Amino acid sequence: MSDKEQGIYTHILKYIGVFGGVQGLSIIIGVLRNKLVAVLLGPAGMGLVSLFNTMLNFISQATSFGISFSAIRTMSELYDAGKPEELNNYVKVVRSWTLFTALLGILTCLVLSQLLNHFIFDNEDHLYDILMLSPVVGMTAITGGEMAILKAIRQLRQMALVQLLAVLSMLLFSVPLFYYFGFRGIIPVFLFTSLANMLITLRCSCRLFPLAWKSNFFGEGMGMVKLGIAFTLAGIMGSAAEMIVRSYLNVCGGSDVVGLYNAAYMLCITYAGVVFSAMETDYFPRLSGVNHHVADVNKMVNQQIEVALLLVSPMLCTLIIALPLLVPLLYADTFLPLISMAQIALLAMYMRAITLSVSYVMLAKGDSIAYLSMESVYDLLLVLFVLFFYQRLGFVGTGVALVVLYFVDMLLLLLFTRYRYHIRLSKQVFLTLLMQLPIGVAAYIVARSFSDYAYWLSGILLALLSLTLTLITLHRKTKLWNALKSKFLRHG
Repeated sequence: MSDKEQGIYTHILKYIGVFGGVQGLSIIIGVLRNKLVAVLLGPAGMGLVSLFNTMLNFISQATSFGISFSAIRTMSELYDAGKPEELNNYVKVVRSWTLFTALLGILTCLVLSQLLNHFIFDNEDHLYDILMLSPVVGMTAITGGEMAILKAIRQLRQMALVQLLAVLSMLLFSVPLFYYFGFRGIIPVFLFTSLANMLITLRCSCRLFPLAWKSNFFGEGMGMVKLGIAFTLAGIMGSAAEMIVRSYLNVCGGSDVVGLYNAAYMLCITYAGVVFSAMETDYFPRLSGVNHHVADVNKMVNQQIEVALLLVSPMLCTLIIALPLLVPLLYADTFLPLISMAQIALLAMYMRAITLSVSYVMLAKGDSIAYLSMESVYDLLLVLFVLFFYQRLGFVGTGVALVVLYFVDMLLLLLFTRYRYHIRLSKQVFLTLLMQLPIGVAAYIVARSFSDYAYWLSGILLALLSLTLTLITLHRKTKLWNALKSKFLRHG
């Protein structure tokens, strides 16, 4: 393997580690914060925070046009092409659209405040709170636009710092305000946290591009807006599909089943997300920069899949075995029934490492119709498979549904991208999957068949086998080991 290829693998591994570490720290701080909020505000307070969050996310999603994501594509192309003047002009276009969507979001929140108060809170009066929260929508839009600029020009260290400071500011503001003011501290926490995030992000981005806008921006950036709207619509359809699934489970199994499904689903997605967190931040901008070159796109997609599989596999194997210990620790003994569902659902994350990497190709090429179509098929299959397997296998059937869903989605994506963009999986990807997936399946068999000492001994051995294979492969493909060794010898 050439030094250049080793350098690419090292880069991918390094920034998955950086952003995965930030994501992991965010999870830990989030758990700590939730525990403290639960103590300080109780279930009613947590429910109120959740409702405000849902409302703000919905308005932000509906009015931001997805610019925080879609803007990355063109800026990455200009950055990689070495066109600083055009890049500087496009940054002004992005900021102008972002400011427009920020004002639109604030206005929407103000206009719909009475309606939102009625439908979300029913008999409770939170109209004044909703009006007070309207600036949060605007600040979120501006923060998203500035983060898109940092992502496009590969300011990865700055982004990691911004994300870390954002998580810490949330903890810093929420605990003392909730402690001293209780329920009355909820609105200030939202406002101060959003303001802190916006100012931190602006400080980083304005060092590179001084704050400036364009007055006649509506004629520019329409490709960005179209892609962003497709991304937003896909998100809305995904939320609708999840709502249908949860409504069905609630009708057929009750709120307990919905709670178990939600906890299991979030557990699988959140912890695997530690590895996948660098996709949008590092991988998508790099992919956008070479999106016109078939060979480069193919190579980058396969390298990303390979490293993602290598890193996520030991984690999934460990989670499958460790769930009986983790669930009571993270939740409570009443959540123990979710273990059987989550253990099989974790196998779907092997396929997710592939589908997530491949699906970004459509976005990098700005193919909004293709992306929206494939996401629509995924959402439809999610509803159909969960309904079908729950009827036949009960709650564990929802886990089976997710495995079948991701497998079918993987096949459809690979067929579609091969036909449309000539994307082909490399031999290395197939070898990695054939090497790691059977270990994960074996871990699931152990989890469902063994007990006591046989369970833990077999499970630990399988997790160590998966980790060993990953380390051997990464040692062969990256320069990271030599860099660590030289650093150790230099300090020693």
